[in-house]
Amino acid sequence: MPNIESAIKRVRTSETANAKNSAQVSAMRTAIKKFDEAVAAGANNVDALFKDAVKAIDMAETKGLIHKNKASRDKSRLSKKIAK
Repeated sequence: MPNIESAIKRVRTSETANAKNSAQVSAMRTAIKKFDEAVAAGANNVDALFKDAVKAIDMAETKGLIHKNKASRDKSRLSKKIAK
């Protein structure tokens, strides 16, 4: 544990940021999995789930949680699945 006051504050801040970032990445993965499961099951709400998954990917990319190339790759894979 740090002794300097600013370092103590920084630890607190980084823990909060880490929790937010982890939650957002987890939400993105969940949205992608829901879309994949809906496509496999042939559900009717595939378009809405696709939109949600792409939005989650874009938000994670904007905040720097994933690389822009990974975001593009993931969106491309989702659009291939919906085109079938």
